[in-house]
Amino acid sequence: MYRRLFLLIIATTSLLLLSCKKEAGKGGSSALYGKVKVRDYNTTFTVLQDEFYAQEVRVYIIYGDARGVSDDVRTSYDGSYEFKYLQPGTYHIFAYSKDSTSQTNALIPIIKTIEITKNKQELEVPEIIIID
Repeated sequence: MYRRLFLLIIATTSLLLLSCKKEAGKGGSSALYGKVKVRDYNTTFTVLQDEFYAQEVRVYIIYGDARGVSDDVRTSYDGSYEFKYLQPGTYHIFAYSKDSTSQTNALIPIIKTIEITKNKQELEVPEIIIID
C-alpha cells in the first residue's frame, strides 16, 4: 500500500516538474553574442564612404513573444555585444539604423531572430549592419 502511494507521489511530482517549461528570458546558462557594423553613406545613400564596427551603440533584445524591449546593452570598442544568462527560447536582437530608402527620417530596427535550443549554449548572432 505504502509502496503504491510512494510511486504515485513520485510519478505525479515528475510530471509536474516536466510540465513546468521556462519561457525565454534571464535565469539560464546560455548566451548570445555578436557585432554591429556601421556603413556610412553620403546623404543620398549612393556612395559608401566608410565601414567600421560600431562603438557605444545600443543593442536590444526581446525575450520570446514579449511586446516590448526586454533588455539592452552597448557595443564595445570593437562593435561586440553579449547577452548572458538566457533560457532556451526564441530571441529577437536588434539595433536602430537610418532608413536608406529615404522614405522616413525615423530610425528603423535591423532585427535578427535566433533560437537557443538547450542550456549552456553560446550562439553567435549574424552581424547587424546599420546605416549612419
